Amino acid sequence: MTVALTSTGSGQVAVFISITLMIGVATWLKVRSSTGEHDGSGKDVFLAGGGLTWLYIAGSITLTNLSTEQLVGMNGNQMLLLSWWEICGFFGLLILAFVFVPIYYRNNCTTVTELLERRYNGGSIRTVISAIFLLGNILIYLPAALYSGSLFLKSMFGVSWPLVTFAAPLAIIAALYTITGGLRAVAVMDTFSGIGVLAIALLVVVLALAAIDFDLFSGVPAERVSMIGASDSPIPFHTLFTGMLFIQIFYWSTNQNITQKAMTAPTVREAQKGVLAAAAVRILIIPAIVVIPGVVGYKLFGPMGDASYGKVVAHVLPEWLSGAFAALMAAAVIAHTSAILNSSVALYSIDFHDKFIRQVQDHWRLAAIASAGFTITSILLVPAFEDAKSIINLLQELNGLSSMPVLSAFIAGLLFANVDARAAVIGLIYGVGVYALHTFVLYKPGAVYAGETFYEHIGLPSLHYIDVMVIVLATSVSVALVANRLIFGNHARYIGPGVIRHV
Repeated sequence: MTVALTSTGSGQVAVFISITLMIGVATWLKVRSSTGEHDGSGKDVFLAGGGLTWLYIAGSITLTNLSTEQLVGMNGNQMLLLSWWEICGFFGLLILAFVFVPIYYRNNCTTVTELLERRYNGGSIRTVISAIFLLGNILIYLPAALYSGSLFLKSMFGVSWPLVTFAAPLAIIAALYTITGGLRAVAVMDTFSGIGVLAIALLVVVLALAAIDFDLFSGVPAERVSMIGASDSPIPFHTLFTGMLFIQIFYWSTNQNITQKAMTAPTVREAQKGVLAAAAVRILIIPAIVVIPGVVGYKLFGPMGDASYGKVVAHVLPEWLSGAFAALMAAAVIAHTSAILNSSVALYSIDFHDKFIRQVQDHWRLAAIASAGFTITSILLVPAFEDAKSIINLLQELNGLSSMPVLSAFIAGLLFANVDARAAVIGLIYGVGVYALHTFVLYKPGAVYAGETFYEHIGLPSLHYIDVMVIVLATSVSVALVANRLIFGNHARYIGPGVIRHV
């Protein structure tokens, strides 16, 4: 299919290419002049040699999270309610800064799973959780990032090309960053592109509101501008006080993709400064940019789903600025994808290759090989996400498969002593199974009974997946402790949260 670009479209593309090249050159110059370890070790490749300052930590954390999944996916819901994810993320980052960062630094961790191996009697829990993280990155998060980024660019440029036309070059460039610069290059690119993304995203909010005369609330269904979620909404209000906090603890404090960025500073204090700066950005800027354009899009164009954000941006920004924003968003997708690639390679290299195949002599070489393989897989999986009604809601549901079971292993390991790793594995497998049963069988209409969910058939209200997460977390910890006593004969000893700071 041939799509002819107008002169306006050609101008967008020219600005897009120019800024993309500028970001790449600026990143290369900064990385080349940086100090720190450059010895091919795991710390060099995966933790930037421990030499990043707070600014780059904040930039990397922010952009690893704020890619097109958030801007496209949350605005795609076209309701203000979704901002609760970002508001609550502020508290998740505070817990990372003051509770988990000191723990990871005291234990000299490169992956979050190293901490678990030291807390349990046995290393099986580390291997199982690393496998969960790795499979989640390869099968879900890498292709989802490429899908949402490609959808944004396709919508913004107004072309009908297949999504893989955008996804393939984004993925290849991301792999080149990972292969040639490691996490140091990713963090620098995150910061450079992040400043531009946040600035223009805020401008989009202002211009979008101006396009509707700053009247966000009239002519829009009440549920789209309410912050009190109904029981059937994406975020029921009561879940803010139940499962939401635990989801945030998992995502910010025990998730390798995010937490790895906080381990790249030379000191705990520098790392905490970076995390707190990211928290400030999270609460002051992010909520507005991930929901307001979506609601404006509903008012201007009606329900458009995940295509809404790109449509609004193209509508309110002038030609040259829309091309600049597209370039910055492409850079954000590339940096986000590179960050996940780097985390994936770290998990594979340190938790699998080094442990079960042979000791890694050159992490750069292994990173290149693994990155190439993961990149090909992610490109091939992009079409699998094209039928998603909402990419962000799909990711949140899929995230539940691993988030609470994994967090249960951290809770049992940090709050209790004398727990066998195999007991934690049993609790984790139980949690994954229960959540999968609820989400993909009992909660799906027609999965068990025609036209009804299992809950409707037996006369009970359906449980929201955030409520299910709390149940999964509590029961997974309980199952692990019971298995530890009955199967492995160990008496777990509660040591309490006060001991955590000494771990």
